[in-house]
Amino acid sequence: MPPDSGSPLPQQSQRPWRWALLWGALLGVLFFGSYTAANHFTAQRSDVSVYVFAWERHIPFLAWTILPYWSIDFLYAAALFAARSKAELFRLAYRLLAAQIICITGFLLWPLRFSFTRPATDGWTGAMFDALTGFDLPFNQAPSLHICLLVVLWRFYADLTGQKPIRWLLHTWFALIGISVLTTWQHHFIDLVTGLSAGALCLLLVPEANASWRWRGHEAGGKRLRLGLIYLAGATLVASLGAALFPAASAWPFYWLAASLAGVGAIYLGGEATHFGKQGTRMPWRSWMFFGPHLAAARLNVWLWTRKLPIGVEVHDGVFLGRQPDAATQAQHDIHHVVDLCAELSLPASPRAASSLPVMDLIPLSPAQLTSAAQAIEEARQQGLGVWVCCALGFSRSAACVAAWLVQHRGFTPEEALAAIRRVRPQVVLKTEQFHDLTRLA
Repeated sequence: MPPDSGSPLPQQSQRPWRWALLWGALLGVLFFGSYTAANHFTAQRSDVSVYVFAWERHIPFLAWTILPYWSIDFLYAAALFAARSKAELFRLAYRLLAAQIICITGFLLWPLRFSFTRPATDGWTGAMFDALTGFDLPFNQAPSLHICLLVVLWRFYADLTGQKPIRWLLHTWFALIGISVLTTWQHHFIDLVTGLSAGALCLLLVPEANASWRWRGHEAGGKRLRLGLIYLAGATLVASLGAALFPAASAWPFYWLAASLAGVGAIYLGGEATHFGKQGTRMPWRSWMFFGPHLAAARLNVWLWTRKLPIGVEVHDGVFLGRQPDAATQAQHDIHHVVDLCAELSLPASPRAASSLPVMDLIPLSPAQLTSAAQAIEEARQQGLGVWVCCALGFSRSAACVAAWLVQHRGFTPEEALAAIRRVRPQVVLKTEQFHDLTRLA
């Protein structure tokens, strides 16, 4: 499953070799030190269990796949020196650091061991297996650090190669590395799946966009703090129910839901809408790997609230307001441009043109966000295009932006703009603080 490509970075004349050496030394010591310590610590524990499906016994042992398995070590080291800029290097290093912390924590909290007896090997494959056995005990299983690092490095090299023909060779080799954790009998399937989720989390924690983590609980009149605490409380409750009602091996759906809720809570407290990982108008696989339960619930919520309502309505001068439009709706109303404000859902169908301006749900938009959205709407209208402005429900975020466009570009007062919107979509909800922002814009 190849990672989606990020934005290409500008080339610079000199690569950050010294920083690469420094990060290489730091990450190398951390990798071998923490991995070995966790392995030997787990070997002394009495609570180590096995999580394996019966069908896994039919996975063949392919000795030659030890070569792609080992190759990730070379790719790890080379990536640091292949970084084209200091920013790219630091982003990669932070992701590798996050991978180490997340996986080592998982090894300690959920100790597992590999349960198959590997066949004897000789020749060059035997030498490589012997070298691996020299420091790698059958512990440190879930989430697979090998797979977690694979996700991070795969994304890095995919960005590095761009759309060159070598890209498909890269994808083939990285896919082979992923499969090799099973065919070398190093990991069980649960380790691979949790490793993918851990890798997805690393990409979300250190995103491509210019997003930062800082305390934001005080913003929006403390509403971000309240929402963040609600989501964290929900995560704690779900995880506790899973632990109380099911054995650890069977409670993973609860833990997945709890992790997704905790992630949303963290974004409200200290993140930005871009931390959901949306790429243009699509939610990439990494967002689904981590936020899957929350994203599915958000889609269900849209259906529950809007199933008896029209998808959208025309407000004024070719500008429509509603939930995210499907292909039939775009064709019916001759929509050429979609302004998508939803941070947590993909558009059902790709539009001819789109402006993706993801903002957080349940939080009033800032004057800067309202101005940006209003400008995007106006630029599309100046080209004579039908414009569809949408969020999840078409009740709040999108309504505020259409109101800002009416105020800034069509001379409406805030009261007139709100009245015009409610005439065609009475379900619209604009909080008092959002109306005050519109007044300031006017």
